[in-house]
Amino acid sequence: MSRSPSEVTHLLERLREEDREALDALLPLVYEELHRLAHLELRGEGPDITLRTTALVHEAYHKLVDNHAVDWQGRSHFFGVAARAMRQVVINRAKKRQAQKRGGDAPHLTLDEGRIAVDKQADRLVALDEALDRLAAVDERQSRVVECRFFGGMTIEETATALDVSPSTVKRDWRTAKVWLSREITRMESPR
Repeated sequence: MSRSPSEVTHLLERLREEDREALDALLPLVYEELHRLAHLELRGEGPDITLRTTALVHEAYHKLVDNHAVDWQGRSHFFGVAARAMRQVVINRAKKRQAQKRGGDAPHLTLDEGRIAVDKQADRLVALDEALDRLAAVDERQSRVVECRFFGGMTIEETATALDVSPSTVKRDWRTAKVWLSREITRMESPR
């Protein structure tokens, strides 16, 4: 990003005070980084990734700026919350896809759902989301690390900054959370 992190932080403070001009100034500053995170989230999903990435960025951005209850703590906090917003967007799509596969009358989506990874992985994404909720009850920080790394596509260092912890803590939490989630998802998928 070509602008300073303090400029983003200043705009987030203005946004918290409901300065609508700050909203117009914020998007160009954070768009490139949100686009990078969304691209990482949707990596490996085919040649038309740009449209999907753009759609995910826009939907997540609207979730972020429409939420007036957030007390923005700065740029890192913003991108940490962005990872959670991207998780919500992707999981909502997966749940709608599951409903369609089971014959539900899901409403038509404004985004072309077939271009997002949920077609192939809807069941696993929903299982991951449920397991992440259970992990959050046990260890909230590990759950947030997974959101930042998996859904936000953040590096170890970016995650550490977003969560205000050391990179070694992120690495440890990431390893532990992956093992816990793998066992939990396997348990959920095994026949009873």
